[in-house]
Amino acid sequence: MLVILRDGRKLQGVLRSYDQFANLVLEDTVERIYHGNAFAESWRGLYLIRGENVVLLGEIDLDQEDDISLQQVDWNTLEPYHKSEAEAKKQRDEAKSQILFEQKGFCKEGGEGDGY
Repeated sequence: MLVILRDGRKLQGVLRSYDQFANLVLEDTVERIYHGNAFAESWRGLYLIRGENVVLLGEIDLDQEDDISLQQVDWNTLEPYHKSEAEAKKQRDEAKSQILFEQKGFCKEGGEGDGY
């Protein structure tokens, strides 16, 4: 299963359990980060996810995943690029929020990841 969380993390693992609140238990979980045509994985193991943090949940077609030409690299190589992209996105979102507040009167309530 692929699970995308509100904070933007992408987790892949074996779905072992779920409940009516969309709380999930993933086994053999890895976190993936992407930059350009490269990706990196970090082992997370058994993962319990609270349902309110789930943005997307889907099954991975392993045959189609093999057809995508992404190069796997070391986590430590890709992490600085991933962090800088996340920081840039956060700054863009804050700028948009400020403009909407000043020009349109929109409220700036909500926390990180509530933009989904």
